[in-house]
This record gives sequence, structure tokens and C-alpha cells, in this order.
Amino acid sequence: MSHHILLVEDEPSLILTLEDRLRAEGHEVTTAEDGETGFQLASDQRFDLLILDLNLPRKNGLDVCRDLRQRGVGTPILMLTARAEVVDKVVGLKLGADDYLTKPFETMELMARVEALLRRSPALQGAKANTYQFGDVRVDFEGAEVTKGGVTVDLSALELRLLQYFIEHRGKVIGRDELLDEVWGYDATPVTRTVDVHVAAVRQKLEDVPGKPRHLLTVHGRGYKFVSGHER
Repeated sequence: MSHHILLVEDEPSLILTLEDRLRAEGHEVTTAEDGETGFQLASDQRFDLLILDLNLPRKNGLDVCRDLRQRGVGTPILMLTARAEVVDKVVGLKLGADDYLTKPFETMELMARVEALLRRSPALQGAKANTYQFGDVRVDFEGAEVTKGGVTVDLSALELRLLQYFIEHRGKVIGRDELLDEVWGYDATPVTRTVDVHVAAVRQKLEDVPGKPRHLLTVHGRGYKFVSGHER
């Protein structure tokens, strides 16, 4: 089964080695060579696994891990490091990493860890994060509450489901037909315009400038795409 893996590593030779091996196993691989880029990618797109080096330029792996978990991103994280100190391992796991591997390591050992995490990945992905934050908007899915700048925003149940679907599929272009099927349900028979009206309503309530949205973007001729605001 193919999975989409994000590899955040700044060592060129290791990037090539791991990228080739993962692709040989049939996986799709996206790479980033610094922590800030990796954080943005992991925030805005959906991955099945994140392989994250601890020592990275711009933003270290511990900070990336912590900030992703605070944002509600539940992607399994395998942390890599050249450090052998127990304290780094404990801190990484406390911040939300799922597993830890110290360099140098055998590729076979890494692949065993990867496969183990990927077997658990569907369950993790299926368990929706309780909260998610983008810009000054915070969404509490469990409590069905949305705030903007600390002020409660009144979203209907359908608007909340629509927002949740976009967040769960962040970075992906979603067509109107998919939204009608997945958010409204197969038994519903709304017209395409219904999607546009509800998207506009969510924008009106959550975007700083609804006419120039930063998060809920229109992809002309294809549908919509949600981003946290880091990328377009």
C-alpha cells in the first residue's frame, strides 16, 4: 500500500538514500531541508508519516514536533537525531513524537520503524484531532466551538462539518461534487450553488477579508482548497 511520507532532513546524502529506499517500497515522498519548510508542509498538507530530523536549520525538530501537535496535526512522527542523550529522546516523545531513532542507523531498522508506524497510521488519521488552529481562529471539534481572536463564532452544524472536512484535507483541491457527497451526504440533492453559498458563509465568519481569503481558497475550474496561511 502506498503512503505519502514527508521527510524533513538537511543532510543531502541521507535525503537521497532514504528517498530512494522509500520510493522503492512504493511510497510517495516529499522532502524539506529545513524545519520551517517542513512545518509549513506538515501543517498545510496531509501525510501518512513525518520523518523528522532533530537538528535542522531555521526551526529545530523538537519545535516542529511541538508546534504541529499544538496545532492539532496528528500525523505519526518518527524523529531522527545524531544525539544519543536520553533527555533528547524523552523530550521528543513528550512533545508528541511517536518513535525515535539515533544516527547512525541501518536502513533496514529505519524501514522497520516506518512500516510499524504506517500500520498504526490509519487509526491515528481516523481519530480526528480535538482542536485545530489557523491564524487567530481556533476550532474545537469535540466541543463544537469556534473562536476568532478569542471571540466565539456561531457556525451552523453544516458549516462546522464543512470546515472540518476542509481542515482534514488541507492542501488538497476539493471539488464541489466531493463536498456534496462527503459533507451533505449521498441522500441529499443540493445544487452546486449550495456549496458556494456555504463556503462564502464560512469565509464571512472566519476570514479577515472575506473577499480576499487567506485560508479557504478558490481554485478556479476545480473547487476549493484550505491552507493554514503559510502556503498558497
